Amino acid sequence: MGYKFIMVCILTFISCYVSAQVEDDMDMSIEGLEDISVIPDSLFEVNAPIVHKYYLGNGLRFSSPDGNYMMNLTGYVQSTFLTQTYSGDDDLYSRWRVRRARIRLNGYAMKDRIRYRIGIDMVKGSESSGDTDSGDMLMDAWVAYRPWGNSRLSITFGQRSTMTDNRENFMSSSSLQLSERSRLASIFGTIREVGVFAQGSYKVGADAYLRPALAITDGDGGFTFGKRYGGLKYGARVNYYPFGLFRDGGDYYLGDKAYEVSPKLSLGASYSYNDGTSDRRGGNSSGDILYLNEAGNVDLPDFARTNLDFFFKYRGWNFMAEYTKTWAYVPSTITSRVRADGSTSDSFEIDGEQNIENYIKNRLILGSAFNLQGGYLFRNFWTVNARYTHIIPDKYSYLNNDLYYKRNDIFEFSVAKYLTNDYSTKIQLTASFYKTDGEVRYSNGTFSGYETLFNVLTQISF
Repeated sequence: MGYKFIMVCILTFISCYVSAQVEDDMDMSIEGLEDISVIPDSLFEVNAPIVHKYYLGNGLRFSSPDGNYMMNLTGYVQSTFLTQTYSGDDDLYSRWRVRRARIRLNGYAMKDRIRYRIGIDMVKGSESSGDTDSGDMLMDAWVAYRPWGNSRLSITFGQRSTMTDNRENFMSSSSLQLSERSRLASIFGTIREVGVFAQGSYKVGADAYLRPALAITDGDGGFTFGKRYGGLKYGARVNYYPFGLFRDGGDYYLGDKAYEVSPKLSLGASYSYNDGTSDRRGGNSSGDILYLNEAGNVDLPDFARTNLDFFFKYRGWNFMAEYTKTWAYVPSTITSRVRADGSTSDSFEIDGEQNIENYIKNRLILGSAFNLQGGYLFRNFWTVNARYTHIIPDKYSYLNNDLYYKRNDIFEFSVAKYLTNDYSTKIQLTASFYKTDGEVRYSNGTFSGYETLFNVLTQISF
């Protein structure tokens, strides 16, 4: 049995065994002790748990009287109505959809030295599964150990969003300032991975903080029961906060609901290297694309990715800039490829000639992109936001596929009304304009110009 499969089994066993214990990246403290009710001691042989007063969006919270343990059950549902139009086509293409429906159990134990999370996605084919059937139900399943009970160091085992993605991809879907994540995030993001993650937070000046993170995963996306291919994936991220930390964990939410009273800024960079990838994104799934060497053994290209980001908030304003670049390294030992039906072929013809390296690169998400977005949250809980995304494919890249991609300039505008003083309930309208790079295909033929989407989203959290 391969060492990668053994590692995955061990991590999964740990996560399930401690399914009474996992974490949020923000500090979870026991708040509002004056607004609690206590279950009578007569119902229990030991200390009665505290049941906290319920507020919409905060979930059900239980804690021990001594503060050693806490558990929080939350969830949310998003429904959308989407209408699409295409240049030169007078028809409207519309559909209703339950975009996301999620349940999450968080908590801590041993005076916050142990944290845990179990997250379930109830919608098949949502963003948690990416291009595969993995993750259709299981989103998060991890346990974290914090030796000092604070954010100085946290070591996490299991499945979670990876810090080596772009910044937007490890923010909550319920707090997005537009109906969907950016095209940069959806194209390049690996979403969730299985492995070990280490994070720290250190004060490095009068106000400044440095938050480094390391990740070692199996590089095959969310947990599956099938064979996992390739080697390990190694990554690191560092975030620098020159003016201090965001209030209320605000660097994990796009909008400035905390109304920062002084400017807050985060400068971030990450890098990851996958030692053998069998999917297009370098770590989103396993076994999608396989190659063999002369001995008939699986031989795979390596995949690297870097991210740079800038995130700013002040008095209701928010601004974020992101840049992503990917590379592939194709071994010279590859001699054949595995077709979808399981048969093999030694044909790597591209541009009319046999070229193994370029053929393989043409099947991967290779290139770069940048994303600029910003907005303002009014005091009456109306918010307006805009975003521009530009994609730059490599010469040989799956991003040149004219059915799914080649819409390389995206302009988006959004207006939303929060019905409560947090992110729990909202109504949101987003207009997106995808400018094509020449003639491209769609379900009814070909077109050039703009693909236009109008998305009305409603959300309620409990």
